Amino acid sequence: MPKIRFQAMNDLLNRSRIPVKLTSVKTSEYFGINVFNKSKMQSYLSQEAYEEVINSIDGGKKIDRRVANQIALGMKAWAIDRGATHYTHWFQPLNGATAEKHDAFFEPTENGGVMENFHGELLVQQEPDASSFPNGGIRNTFEARGYTAWDPSSPAFVIDHTLCIPTIFVAYTGEALDFKTPLLKSAAALDKAATKVCNLFNKEVKKVYATLGWEQEYFLIDEALYYARPDLVLSGRTLMGHPSAKNQQLEDHYFGSIPGRVSDFMYDFEHEALKLGIPVKTRHNEVAPNQFECAPVFEEINLAVDHNQLIMAVMEKIAIKHKFRILYHEKPFAGINGSGKHNNWSLATDTGINLLSPGKNPKSNLRFLTFVINTLKAVHDNADLLRASILTAGNEHRLGANEAPPSIISVFLGSRINAMLDIIENSVSEKKMTPDKKTELKMDIGRIPEILLDNTDRNRTSPFAFTGNRFEFRAVGSATNCASPMVALNTAMANQLEKFDTEVQSHIAKGIKRDEAIFQVLKKSIKESKNTIFEGNGYSDEWIDEAKRKGLTNINDTPTALAAFISKKNLEMFSRLGVLSQREMEARYEIRMETYKKKIQIESRILGDLAINHIIPTAIKYQNTLITNVKGMRDLLNTGEFNRQAGLQLETLKKISTHISNINEKVQLMTDARKEANALKSIYEQTFFYSEKVKPYLNDIRRHIDKLELIVDDELWTMPKYREMLFIS
Repeated sequence: MPKIRFQAMNDLLNRSRIPVKLTSVKTSEYFGINVFNKSKMQSYLSQEAYEEVINSIDGGKKIDRRVANQIALGMKAWAIDRGATHYTHWFQPLNGATAEKHDAFFEPTENGGVMENFHGELLVQQEPDASSFPNGGIRNTFEARGYTAWDPSSPAFVIDHTLCIPTIFVAYTGEALDFKTPLLKSAAALDKAATKVCNLFNKEVKKVYATLGWEQEYFLIDEALYYARPDLVLSGRTLMGHPSAKNQQLEDHYFGSIPGRVSDFMYDFEHEALKLGIPVKTRHNEVAPNQFECAPVFEEINLAVDHNQLIMAVMEKIAIKHKFRILYHEKPFAGINGSGKHNNWSLATDTGINLLSPGKNPKSNLRFLTFVINTLKAVHDNADLLRASILTAGNEHRLGANEAPPSIISVFLGSRINAMLDIIENSVSEKKMTPDKKTELKMDIGRIPEILLDNTDRNRTSPFAFTGNRFEFRAVGSATNCASPMVALNTAMANQLEKFDTEVQSHIAKGIKRDEAIFQVLKKSIKESKNTIFEGNGYSDEWIDEAKRKGLTNINDTPTALAAFISKKNLEMFSRLGVLSQREMEARYEIRMETYKKKIQIESRILGDLAINHIIPTAIKYQNTLITNVKGMRDLLNTGEFNRQAGLQLETLKKISTHISNINEKVQLMTDARKEANALKSIYEQTFFYSEKVKPYLNDIRRHIDKLELIVDDELWTMPKYREMLFIS
């Protein structure tokens, strides 16, 4: 057995479980211990400083610089008490990761000593070097300046002896270079529009905020096997590998007993997450072997996004401790389920109402239906934008395959809500309703049962499904920052609610009663968007044909889908609502295009290298063994016996030669195509060329490598196989 694979298997077989220090302390006694939350603020801040922070969190008011000094002193004192020696502004640049630059609390004194120092200026704003972060042409390369600014709505936390302060990240010109800034702006736009609509039903509502509950799927691979697979290390997915004879066909892994070593890992990372205030509550085996999931309870959307980014980093760190490597790639293994990050989105009011939860009377249910139907309309009108927000090089491999939703954006509502939509559409006359019609309609709405929360089917093939009191955006990829799809959804919903309120007010101005005006506008919205509703099997070919007849778009490649970012309609919507300017939208489009191109470029280089330097030499080595065997048979046997007995070896030699020849030829063609792409002038031309001309070679080359894997002597094959990576934990 080759040294690298032999060593990997030997290391794995000698692996023992890492002892986990279990604690008998109740979760409630340590939850949020490393978070500067409201209770900590009350202990470490003056009343004035505390009220200033609370007003900023609840009302969006700016914090006075004078008071910022008091807040900084209190935050520093708490952090040092928690063992912190450094501080950092923690932000989310457009490269998909989080970023931080650590500075020590101390400053030199005149007598040669040091003293701990942290003041308001350092808390509120810093100036990290922005030159190497993606900017999409917003600033010149030589302009390194960028600013991070404190986001008080997401509490600071201590991790690894460092005080982390969540911040936005903007260019010198003030334009957003991160995910958090547009998320906050989209939430504000949604709050404004949704509050106006809520006031049609209840004038007491002063604020509406989006909530998010994410479900994070991931794979765990033993580190010995991981390091023996250069494609996993460098690209996050296997660029070659024949499916195991057994994978997920028996469906025996899903919700099965969690392996002991994995359970230890889960306990460890959950313990750290809970100390950081991340309310992670659920864990289980997923469908594919060695695939798992964790999920928290719902939180305000900005905090939920921060917590998802933070827990991904925590899980990676804890996985290393347990001799695992965690894979967030959407499709690390061919032929089995990929990983998603289902985004469960809802709307809540400051009066404690979930706007997507049915109530007990016609009035509350009319409000419920108003927000459900407006969500349907927002998705219908902005399907291309929502698709663009989730399509990446990784998610391309996942969507439409092995239980992942297709790239056709449709909405699943369930039979009970569909029936209610039919009643509204068919009951409301274009003219003024009679008293009997009004009574009948209100009775129908009043029949929406509370049991709806429990019996709404969760259609696993729908990319956007109503699941009782929320919508589940299932098409989001596991490696994606949740902010990207949530910015798109928040903005689309804010835009739709504005239109809805304008139309209702127009009807009221013409003398139509409020409820009747609402019904009339809802009926119009149902008619215009019902083509997006789909209750069947989203994996079927029939649905693709039906969606085409309905006029729904089905864009499978990322470069084409990303054009939605710079469509005239979307540029106008984002700019008008104050979420992203045209320049910021164009920058995001350019960054996403360039990232896609680079991902394909990297995978192409990796596969070419492995094919030439690992696979072909291994195949030739086995080929030479067969040649020696054939020569020996020729020397020992007469012609007739040789022809009868050497047929298998000769046929195998021919197959190996054919695959080697094809691999070598296609690697060269792929390399030439890459050079041709790189010579093109614009990033847009390059990206489409990589998508259309370079990417197909990845599958072509892989097909021949995977055939060789089945032919070549197992002891000669250099890299761990699927049966080893997926079934050893």
